[in-house]
Order: sequence, then C-alpha cells, then structure tokens
Amino acid sequence: MALISSLNPAAGSRLEKLKAQARKPGEASFFFYDAHFKNDAVKILPGEYFVHNEDMLIMTTLGSCIAACLYDRNAKVGGMNHFMLPDGAGDSGRYGSYAMELLINEMMKRGASRMTMEAKVFGGGQVVSGMTTMNVGERNTNFVMDYLKTERIPVVSKDVLDVYPRKVCYLPGSGKAMVKRLAPTNTDALLAQDRAAVQKAVPASTGGGSVDLF
Repeated sequence: MALISSLNPAAGSRLEKLKAQARKPGEASFFFYDAHFKNDAVKILPGEYFVHNEDMLIMTTLGSCIAACLYDRNAKVGGMNHFMLPDGAGDSGRYGSYAMELLINEMMKRGASRMTMEAKVFGGGQVVSGMTTMNVGERNTNFVMDYLKTERIPVVSKDVLDVYPRKVCYLPGSGKAMVKRLAPTNTDALLAQDRAAVQKAVPASTGGGSVDLF
C-alpha cells in the first residue's frame, strides 16, 4: 500500500473509498491497483456489473460470455456487465436480459438516459472446441445485438464471435475501450466457465467500429 501511495497518492484514497462503500447485489467488488496501466481498477466476474463516472479501469476476461459497455456522453458515465447466457430462470446477472437491465438502470440512476447511451460489445467467442452445437457465444452475441437494437442504443464498436478469449478494459468516464485477444493457451479458468455455461444452456458477425488493442 505504501508503494501504491508513493506512485499515485490519490489512487490509494480512491481505492479505499470504493472498497468501503456498500455494494449492491451483482455489483463488482474486486478493487485493485493495476501496475501496467497505473490506474485504479475493478474486476468484473460473470454475473456482475459496475458503473462509474471517473476513468478508473473496469476489466474482465471473456470466452463465450458477453460484456456490454455502455456510455452516456452527456452524463459522462459508463459501465460494463458480464453475462453467460441470453436468458434463464430467476433474477441473475448471469443472464443477458437481467444483466442489461441492471446495467441500464444503474446508469440511469447516475444521470444517464437511454436516448443518449451508446454501446461497445465484446466476447461471444467459441473457445471450447467441440461444443459448436450449443452455439453459446453466437446466441449471446445475437441476444445482445437484438436487445440494443430494440432499446435503440447504437453499437459504436464491437469485437465478437471468432475463437478467441478476450481481455477487455473499459474507462467509464470517457467511454474508451481496449481489447486484447488472448492465445487459446493457459485459459483453463475460461474453459471451465464456458463449459459451465454450456451445461446450463437450453438449445435454442464480427467487425464494425474501432477498438483499441493493447
């Protein structure tokens, strides 16, 4: 902690304040200092979301899951979610329909409006070979694109489908997103996560916009 404070005196105090705040159901709570970006960060796990109005990092890693990043240019507030399946029983951020509702509602509580939101969408990769019949990544991608179209929230950039796991970093105060396509090695945790999603699933295109790579 002394090292963090010496590198960035404000970082420690902001992190401490964030850690001390009461968290809402489904709100991410894993806060840390990212030495690579030299910034405060919060990690989003499957089923979680986070909304903020300052440029700290919101980070997650995706396989077949989707992360929707929303931003309101007027309110200068942004947020990210991470869902595993399009829909399912119960109120859980693991399911797209509820995850999108959670994110949009929290954005609106911070002064955002559906009329002025824009979206960046990531994930939906087929990272588990031999599980193409369930098409979880494709179904997740189709769901979120249809949902945003219905809500009239424009998708300004996306990096979806294909076979890559992805690491996503989002700066909610400015709406800037960065994505890194990961090699399919050393992704045991992601594979386990995706297999869990496939087991829960009931059977039922990449490109566009600009996204920074890192």
